[in-house]
Amino acid sequence: MKFLDQAKVYVSSGDGGAGACSFRREKFIEFGGPNGGDGGRGGDVIVEAASGLNTLIDYRYKQHFKASRGGHGQGRDRSGAKGDDAVLRVPVGTQILDEDQETVLVDLAQEGQRVVLLKGGDGGFGNAHFKSSTNRAPRRFDPGWPGEERWIWLRLKLIADAGLVGLPNAGKSTFLASCTRAKPKIADYPFTTLHPNLGVVGVDEREFVLADIPGLIEGAHEGAGLGTRFLGHVERCRVLLHLVDGTQDDVVEAYRVVRRELKAYGAGLAEKPELVALNKIDAIAPADVETKARKLARAARQPVHRLSGVTKAGVPEILRLLLVEIDGSRAAETQLRRAEAPGGDDGDQPWTPAGAYGS
Repeated sequence: MKFLDQAKVYVSSGDGGAGACSFRREKFIEFGGPNGGDGGRGGDVIVEAASGLNTLIDYRYKQHFKASRGGHGQGRDRSGAKGDDAVLRVPVGTQILDEDQETVLVDLAQEGQRVVLLKGGDGGFGNAHFKSSTNRAPRRFDPGWPGEERWIWLRLKLIADAGLVGLPNAGKSTFLASCTRAKPKIADYPFTTLHPNLGVVGVDEREFVLADIPGLIEGAHEGAGLGTRFLGHVERCRVLLHLVDGTQDDVVEAYRVVRRELKAYGAGLAEKPELVALNKIDAIAPADVETKARKLARAARQPVHRLSGVTKAGVPEILRLLLVEIDGSRAAETQLRRAEAPGGDDGDQPWTPAGAYGS
């Protein structure tokens, strides 16, 4: 299955059905009066975050989605049926953007979240709606109101707890394959990874999701290489694991290149918690490992971990550290939500997610 993380689609809600103009006609019943029913409401356009999806490939070959029109009113006070909704099932983490690709309309970050993107048009009134003491036989009936239509962009940002960043050929795919059941393409040349990969990491009877994105090169924020198109997939990550290829001559510059690109991209990536690791230690001499690790630690201003995705040296330890960062981030997020919820954090009121009471 091909990975697709953005698509442009046309959506249209249904028009409302027309009201009916009808009069009651039965034998031996004089002055039956109006009995034209109202038209039905048009179908809505609904976007739903569904589990089991991790790509927007379904929207590559079908770009038009239209809800059905509401049924027309009929005699005997029969109202028209509501039109069928058009439901777009998208992966969790999908954003709905306006046609300008900048204005975010909806952010579907939770499984099962449903949002009415476009409402269907109201049905028109039948002539029974207009009868009164002074207008006993109205012949007025209204057509249905038109629905809404627009072009939108679907942009997927994968939901992962931790993300791998680094230059091309830094060993990210090998590391992902060594600690998960994911099977990314691995080769000894740059840009082996052309689309993001996800894997579920199991450590100490716990699990978290790890994302691997294509490597960055200098000038990626200006479109060099694969650019920064896939950096959106690590925007939601709680912690980053920065892998530096230990076989390079200048590991410090390799680290700084990626950090500059993260800062140029924005979206808070440069401020995310980060663990730095010197990778491929199995391919260099032990003395060189320590020398390069010291230089890298001075540049990163934090401890540098030694890893080998091939021999799995240091892999369990770094996974446990990632899990500690993830747990800390989750705890801070829960505390923030409780503080923002109505009633504060006094424990007397049950906690309710922000926005549950509406506007």
